[in-house]
Amino acid sequence: MKKTIMASVLFTTIGIVMGVLLVSSFNSNSIERLFASEDMKIGKDDAPVHLQANAKTINDALVAASDAVIPSVVSIGVVTEAKNPHQGMDEFREFFKFFGMPQEENNDETFKSRGYGSGVIINEDGYIVTNNHVVQDASENGITVSLSDQREYKAELVGTDPLTDLAVIKIDPKGEKIEPAHFGDIANVKIGQMVLAVGNPLGLTSTVTSGIVSAISRGNIGGGRSGGYNIENYIQTDAAINPGNSGGGLFNVNGSLIGINTAIATRTGTYIGYGFAIPIDIVKSVVADIMDDGMVSRGYIGVTIRSVDATFAKSLGLEKAGGVFVNGVLEDSPAEKAGIKEGDVILSLNGKELNSSNELQGQIVLHKAGDVVDLVVWRNDKKINLKVKLESRDEKEEIAIKSDSKEKDETKEKSDEPLEFDKLGFSVKPLSKQMKKDFEVESGVYVHSVKRFSAAAERGLFPNGVIIEADRKKVSSTGGLQKIIDSKSSGDAILLQVKYKETTQFVAIEIP
Repeated sequence: MKKTIMASVLFTTIGIVMGVLLVSSFNSNSIERLFASEDMKIGKDDAPVHLQANAKTINDALVAASDAVIPSVVSIGVVTEAKNPHQGMDEFREFFKFFGMPQEENNDETFKSRGYGSGVIINEDGYIVTNNHVVQDASENGITVSLSDQREYKAELVGTDPLTDLAVIKIDPKGEKIEPAHFGDIANVKIGQMVLAVGNPLGLTSTVTSGIVSAISRGNIGGGRSGGYNIENYIQTDAAINPGNSGGGLFNVNGSLIGINTAIATRTGTYIGYGFAIPIDIVKSVVADIMDDGMVSRGYIGVTIRSVDATFAKSLGLEKAGGVFVNGVLEDSPAEKAGIKEGDVILSLNGKELNSSNELQGQIVLHKAGDVVDLVVWRNDKKINLKVKLESRDEKEEIAIKSDSKEKDETKEKSDEPLEFDKLGFSVKPLSKQMKKDFEVESGVYVHSVKRFSAAAERGLFPNGVIIEADRKKVSSTGGLQKIIDSKSSGDAILLQVKYKETTQFVAIEIP
């Protein structure tokens, strides 16, 4: 019995010693691998980089803004109908049918097509702002709105404004909650600030891209969606905008709407770096009019204009570039009634300094017919103040430039033979009776040729026009023009008024 007890104690002791040795030969990882091999660990325990507080704040702000604004941006589907483009071409229709190519065709010889865009909810009653070019050709009951949560509604067209490329549509939310956007303040939009572009590009719903405000008051990007004339005063951004983004929102990091995306600069049809948004002040003004009246009651001033660069400013006696040059005044327009003249420079409107022609457009569009605006105008080397009462603009009215034929001819010179101004790079010759009839002028000199890459060419002078004024003086002969040019010193600028058959323009050329 005693032997049995001692044997048990001995074996127990040996077991304990062996257990200690066994455990001590394994580290914790070995044991984990031994007993938990089925839960193999993947990846590091910690992120390699920890954001600093400032960077994390910016990242969190972008995330929060994205979450907040996505419900305010909708996808718009549009069905349009057009007359059959192959009408009268039965052989081509039979060709398509032979190869099984589908065509949506009906007895009225019309074809249906589908387009897509974006929009932004602007109030809880279901009003939505988008681009005119997204919905302008929609067929009856052809507009469908999809929210970010996949709810879908039929929409009706409330009104459009082709000049700003804006439109308002409406859905009936039927008591369901929808999220309108918060409108920002254009005065707080600054170059360099971070922005988000939200829309449905290329069929990719609720897409958010980020960038900065690249420029403001951008114009002359070649939209021309309303018969060659439209109001351009855009916010430029490098946030990616593609087809389908049209009508979507440009938001700041507070989630406030600061613009409606409308166009891109592209040679490919897709994003190459720059997009353009209609600024929120114009959006507010146009949308309010459409929601109230179904149309825009916009005032107009009645001038054709261009921006004033440094050379132009020098030719006009201005100290610096800026202001808006009046290229022409519409007959019986508010501008003519107020005393604005061809050749004036509008320096400011209601105290706001103007630096480009599109800035004047952007300010006028905020006013209604009947409003009176205060202008500061540069004329004959001094500033004058004028008040203009805006009138309703007739969209179909042709812009005619009025010329004053009663003004005294100040430069009648005997010499009237072909001349070449080598330093400036153009040549002129006298007007024949037929030329005067063709160009509807009483006097002037014909621009015969303009050398490529010359000072004249760089400033926009083209041949086949008639110089009727130089430095605000009537030109009746080539010798008269030469006398005016010879009176200038190197570094001075000369202002030419040139009449072409379709238009009149002013050209400022610096004397080499």
